[in-house]
Amino acid sequence: DLRMSRGLGDVYKRQMKKLFIIFLLMFGFCAKGFAENITELPSETGVVESIQYEDISSPQQGENAVKQTALVRITSGQFKGTKRFIDNMLTGNPAYDISLNRGDRVILHAEQKYDEIVTPEDVDYFIADIKRDNALLGIAALFVALLLAIGRKKGVFSLISIVMTVSLIFFILMPMILNGFCPIASAVFVGILSTVITIYLVGGLNSKSSSAIIGTALSLIFAGGLSLITILLARLSGFAGEENMFLYSAHPELNFPGILSASMIIAALGALMDTGVSIASAINEIYETDNSLSVKQLFTSGMNIGKDIIGTMSNTLILVYLGASLPLVLLSSNIDLQKFFNLNQVATEISSALVGSIAILVCVPLTAIISAYLIKHQKKNQEFNFDNKEL
Repeated sequence: DLRMSRGLGDVYKRQMKKLFIIFLLMFGFCAKGFAENITELPSETGVVESIQYEDISSPQQGENAVKQTALVRITSGQFKGTKRFIDNMLTGNPAYDISLNRGDRVILHAEQKYDEIVTPEDVDYFIADIKRDNALLGIAALFVALLLAIGRKKGVFSLISIVMTVSLIFFILMPMILNGFCPIASAVFVGILSTVITIYLVGGLNSKSSSAIIGTALSLIFAGGLSLITILLARLSGFAGEENMFLYSAHPELNFPGILSASMIIAALGALMDTGVSIASAINEIYETDNSLSVKQLFTSGMNIGKDIIGTMSNTLILVYLGASLPLVLLSSNIDLQKFFNLNQVATEISSALVGSIAILVCVPLTAIISAYLIKHQKKNQEFNFDNKEL
């Protein structure tokens, strides 16, 4: 048993090295393409040192608009240390207003006036938003600390898989969509790649992990097809929020219904991986306890476990979408329900939740039958080969 475990461990290490090298090559290629698409000046940071107020009344700004003239000291970039007066309009709309206070750290949008930048006056600065990344880094540090403290070795692998998944989305999925690739195929490809990396890193190279990967991958493909059918039948436009309009202004050539489908696929990915791993791990433990069970008996046990998983995972996915759309839910009290449920944004959120939940339902029997077959036959073959070597 010890020799067999060492042999499997060596195979696992070799496969992980190959997987890591492939990922680095793809990451480097796509990151290069992503960097080439960035043509505007990078944002800078600054600190508000003083503020002057002036009441403004105009048809463009509104009757109760207030202009903040902020003296901002630039703290990064070519002109670090210089100071600029920057106007900031307050219109009374909390969705768009950026209310500044002395000492606030801000993000500055830079626009180049001329072909060549020589002096600070060659660049116009605008206040883009409050600098919030320090607070986000603090929360992220707490998450990493708890993940490593509780998960130990598994926590390290989980952290690596998270970094790789985020990198896949930003440096592979995003450039693929922006460069005209089919958003649905791109999302399914990145989802499968993320599934392979995550599950093999956390679960190891074995039949249990392979079963979970195959079940999750097939469910992702199903989710992609179902999302496309749902979008066509419900005639969803893909414009469910202001961010879609901003994206349309920058890239009107993109396939927005396809992007909506891709977002449904990526949103369901985590729940599908969780479901696949849970069922495959359970069937593996059952077989370890009693290796005389048949494929049919293992499948039945997996389905019984899956029935319990279905309720909680589907509920979790629905609650995630409800939580993200709570303002829409509150809006239902002020609008006719028939009109409310037929709003494009509401129909989009409902469709996303249902597509993800249906994909979870499909993932259960798929992973159960694949796990029962692979775990039974692969471990049986390993035991047979080990016995022959002993002889």
